[in-house]
Amino acid sequence: MIAALGLPVRRRPMLAIGTALLLAFLLAALLAPSIAPFDPIAQDGSIRLQPPSLAHPFGTDNFGRDVLSRVIWGARIDLQIAVLGVLFPFLIGTAVGTLAGFFGGWIDALFMRLIDVILAFPFLVLMLSIIAILGPGLTSFYIAMALVGWVSYARLIRAQILVLKTQDFAVAAQSLGFSRTRIMFRHLLPNALAGSLVFVMSDAVLVLLNGAAISYLGLGVQPPLAEWGVMVAEGQAFITTAWWITVFPGLAIVTLAFGFSLLGDALGDLLGVKE
Repeated sequence: MIAALGLPVRRRPMLAIGTALLLAFLLAALLAPSIAPFDPIAQDGSIRLQPPSLAHPFGTDNFGRDVLSRVIWGARIDLQIAVLGVLFPFLIGTAVGTLAGFFGGWIDALFMRLIDVILAFPFLVLMLSIIAILGPGLTSFYIAMALVGWVSYARLIRAQILVLKTQDFAVAAQSLGFSRTRIMFRHLLPNALAGSLVFVMSDAVLVLLNGAAISYLGLGVQPPLAEWGVMVAEGQAFITTAWWITVFPGLAIVTLAFGFSLLGDALGDLLGVKE
């Protein structure tokens, strides 16, 4: 709270705007059955490729489906992608980084060599390879993100733990005979999480874009489910004649990513994390 009160005035609008954008998408996802004007997968060939109008503010697609309804329902899947896509890597990376940084020795060397092996491959190529082996779908995407994305969190947490375990409070805890588990998870880890929490927001942007790209390539969410990447892929053939099919879901992706970026920047100021 004290840190929040000390936040420069020029930075507070970023926190407010980022929070407002994320809340707007969250409410749209939660209230989709109530606020979406049409069934997102209902097809009507008589109104296919209709431009934006009062009846269909975002127009209709090549199957006569209401684009606005599909964008609203798509918020559910894309928010899920952004949250779960960073949650599992965060948990795995935090655990690995804490163990490697605290114990050091062969445990640290083992995990660091594993990280070096993963980083030797391009991120997207490795993720696509895992999804290709497991088969298309969101479950495969989450597994691929968990197997590849944890390395950044592990390196962040490890670096913080290496510094913190030499501080006076950690040495005092060891002198008092506290268990290693208590020192790691009650004294060191809470103080090491600030950088990772900020990174979560920027990573959510990358996960959101990766999820949309995977769906665009046909390896993520499968039609006819409403997902923004799928909608962009479906509308690419009509970009010159029915631009609204691609533009509106594309704007939704950019706006949600912008909200995460603003919130992450403001959170970095609140927690005193240097950029």
